[in-house]
Amino acid sequence: MDLNLLLDMAVTGYGDRTAVSAGGEALTYAELGRAADLGARLVRQIGADAVIFVGPSHPAYPAALFASAAAGVPFIPLNYRLGREQLQGLMAAHPKALVVSDEPWIGEDMPERARSLRSYLATLLADRPSPGKTDLGPLSPGQSDDVAVVLYTSGTSGTPKAALLRHRNLASYVFTTVEFANASDEEAALVTVPTYHIAGLANLVSNLYAGRRIVYLEAFDPQGWLETIRSEGITQAMVVPTMLARVVRFLDGADARVPTLRTLAYGGSRMPIPVLEEALARFADTGFVNAYGLTETSSTIALLGPDDHRAALTSNEPGARARLGSVGRVIPSVEVEVRDDNGAPTAGQLPGLIFLRGDQVSGEYAGESVLDADGWFPTGDRGWLDDEGYLFIEGRADDTIIRGGENVSPAEIEDVLMAHPAVADAAVVGLSDDEWGQRIAAVVSIDGDGDAVTSDVLREWVRDHLRSSKTPDLVAFWPELPRTATGKLLRRQILEDLSSTLSAENLATS
Repeated sequence: MDLNLLLDMAVTGYGDRTAVSAGGEALTYAELGRAADLGARLVRQIGADAVIFVGPSHPAYPAALFASAAAGVPFIPLNYRLGREQLQGLMAAHPKALVVSDEPWIGEDMPERARSLRSYLATLLADRPSPGKTDLGPLSPGQSDDVAVVLYTSGTSGTPKAALLRHRNLASYVFTTVEFANASDEEAALVTVPTYHIAGLANLVSNLYAGRRIVYLEAFDPQGWLETIRSEGITQAMVVPTMLARVVRFLDGADARVPTLRTLAYGGSRMPIPVLEEALARFADTGFVNAYGLTETSSTIALLGPDDHRAALTSNEPGARARLGSVGRVIPSVEVEVRDDNGAPTAGQLPGLIFLRGDQVSGEYAGESVLDADGWFPTGDRGWLDDEGYLFIEGRADDTIIRGGENVSPAEIEDVLMAHPAVADAAVVGLSDDEWGQRIAAVVSIDGDGDAVTSDVLREWVRDHLRSSKTPDLVAFWPELPRTATGKLLRRQILEDLSSTLSAENLATS
């Protein structure tokens, strides 16, 4: 199983149907197949051993992905928001790569190996063979066990690592979670997640396999997102929590008015419950799906579907509403195990470290695999399973605050803070403390009409909803919290900045 088979099936099945579009440019499935073939020959012509993509969502993105698969070399989408020095550092690890990017300095540094997005696509769609096509002989497409994609992790808790996804990992994800040709002619998916994130890759390959038209929105804003859904007749969309929060604030209590939108998926980071509840009210006729996965698992491994969301709001079943805070049930092709700190499976619903196993699970980085002897991948997340198999994620294991010997989940306190009507965003971290080991610190941003809210008001709010030991020792007010493009809190940066600020204040008063 490999990405080449996926594309061959899609081209054969859908032919002249539009595959992807963005900003007035579009590719049919047949054109995408041809672009993949000619792109692979270009890779061979210049002797490239990888294809690097640095740019926003564009039809050149899938063309470059499948060209690399047809050429049998890895595809490497990099974060185009990084600075020149950071990008140069990542690219230095792949000195023979073909680079597709609109960054002008890349073309200056490596003119023989760089192509702009439009010139790359134009070359592949020209009414003539690519240069040297007849002299290169047959292609050697990627095989099941070859590395298909290299994704650099976000580095929210350290230096980014190069996660390796093999063809068999990605094919397993698609072939076990998506039904081939299950999309009708009018179905269209709106994709706003970054090209360098696993969600961007997963949305591409899963929608292509289903036969759905993909509409790329390069830059997200709530009004433009809603207008695109209406004008393009979008039936499926995926957002990260910060995007949905902005849409909810933009709607300001009004209905979304998107009659074609059947499914709205969200993921990439934890969804605040108050935001989700408001979104469910604003998109009353849309089915919501929470998709949980990691880069190292080739995307989604657990789903909370539309029925679960509806039951959370309407069912009298004990625990049904609480499941709105879960990521749903693990898909049948993946196994899950929750272990305690000693590595033994936890009993009942006790929290612990989450381990995963399955064909789509890579657990591999450049130079190392972190799978154990039995193929289990340590996610680094803490969580627990309820008696119906719903998986709850408490957060990253290294985010857990240990205060006086008690484990405190930042997510629990953040949810309570976010429920306050004046709080727009919140993060909770643990500061080093000689007496308690760690003390709880909250950083919040306030909505425009909440300027009168004080630290004492929010501490009392938390104390009223949780026991006193989980009340923040201090609350800091920031205009905005640092997050990645997919909405993940940059806790490491928050902790460093907050500690520096407090140290400076202590020096000033000493």
